[in-house]
Order: sequence, then C-alpha cells, then structure tokens
Amino acid sequence: MSRGWYWREGAKDLNERATTSAADAQPVWHVSEGLSLFAGALGRNARHSHSVPVFLAGLYERFSLRIGNGTWQRCRSAVVPAGLPYEFDMGGSPLAVVYAEPGRLTVGEMHRLVGPARSEQGALVGQGGEISVLRQSFEDSDSAVWLSEALEDLAGFAEARAGAIDPRVRRVLRSLRQDHLAFDRADNAAGAAKLSASRFQHLFTQQVGVPYRRYRAWCRMRAAISAVLDGSNLTDAAHAAGFSDQPHFSREFRRIFGAPPHHGLANARRRQRPAAN
Repeated sequence: MSRGWYWREGAKDLNERATTSAADAQPVWHVSEGLSLFAGALGRNARHSHSVPVFLAGLYERFSLRIGNGTWQRCRSAVVPAGLPYEFDMGGSPLAVVYAEPGRLTVGEMHRLVGPARSEQGALVGQGGEISVLRQSFEDSDSAVWLSEALEDLAGFAEARAGAIDPRVRRVLRSLRQDHLAFDRADNAAGAAKLSASRFQHLFTQQVGVPYRRYRAWCRMRAAISAVLDGSNLTDAAHAAGFSDQPHFSREFRRIFGAPPHHGLANARRRQRPAAN
C-alpha cells in the first residue's frame, strides 16, 4: 500500500495504553453509508447479531467472545458475518466495531483485517490484526478530521470489491441509504427491483446475509444513532427513524447490540471537525 493509516503508529506495542485524556473516556461513533464505527469501553453484551458483517478489535487487550452456541474463548479480533449470533465480555475495556454495508466489504475480504485466524461457525477469530488506527480514533479527539479516509484506507487494504452485489438488490440498497424510510414493505422493494416478492426475498437474503426486513431495521437504527449524535434525544431520534416509540427503539437496540441504548449512547455526540484556521 502507498499509505495506510492503520500503520501510522509504526512498531509500537499493540498493548501499550496511551496517556489517559478526556477523549479516551468518551465513545466514538462514525456513521456512514459504507463503513460505520463504534469504539468505546464496554462490559458484557448479551447474545445478539447484526444485519451487516462486523470486525471486532480489542483496542488494548484480548476479550472474551462466544460465537453461536460455542464455548467462550479469548481473542484480540474477530470477523462475524451478518446474522450470526455472538456475545462478548470486555470487562470494561475498549472495543472497536466496524460495520460494513453490503457491497463494501465481504467476510472473506475482512479476513485480512484479522490476520492469522481460525474459522468458527463462519466467523473468523484471531489474536492480532489491524487495530492501531481504530485505537487511535478512540484516543485522538480530532479523529473526525481523518477517520473517514482512514476507514477507506483500511477497506482498501482488505481489497473490497463493491461489484459483488446483484444490481437489482443494489438498486434497493441505494434507495434505503438515501431514505431509511423507503420501501416499508418487502413487496414494495421487490417492485423497485422488478422481481416477484418471493424471488426478491430469496435474492436479498442470499446477497446481503439477512432478510430484507432485518436489514431495513438496521438502516433505521443507523439513522436513529446518527440523530442522537447530532443532538436529538432518544425519543425524537426514534420517531425520526421510524420507530413507533422509545421502548420500540430500545428493544431493537438491545436486539442489535446486545445491550440497552444508554450503554453506548449515553452522552454521545458526533465528533466535529475542528474549525479551519
């Protein structure tokens, strides 16, 4: 690679904890249509699964992970496919989670982010990986300046190929990214894809990894999180994203992330780019 943000810390020990600052105590959220990121201190998140594949990285140390109904294990990083249940226990240490939208990164491409790994029920579990840029985003209060570019460099390192999604499904995905309230019913989305409802449901699940309704719920959740980061309270953010009320939003948040909203969204705000001089 000509330039990879993930190695900007050179040969520093991955386990070296940076000097504590006010920024370290606050979670980092970066929400986008391609790659989204959460980085922050967590405890134990109950069994849950996502509508997109995720890359997990312990920022300073290993963590406990359980894939499906398997045994608990200690690891430093993992890639978990869409729809595969898992749970983890960070013990209060920071974890980074990268969420890859359909067509941006596949599980196979994300393998390079984990490094040497073993497969377990479709997940990849490793003891190292490309962690330093994610740790730096947590430590650097000015990470909004460079984080989007850094994540794109990380994706480039993983050799993403966006052309893998069927164009009919990609058309629906593009509409959902432009308007998370689009196509409230799968048959409406099927019409936009010019497919029968049954064929669309099958093709969408095959291409994305989860059923249409499940992925649409993720789009609404992403929109709600973005609204909270911009200053909305949970109730207003939930309504704006199409949830019937805050309890509905809270139930979906727990289902998707394995913890209640206040664990990851309490006092969260989007990091702003510093004003130009």
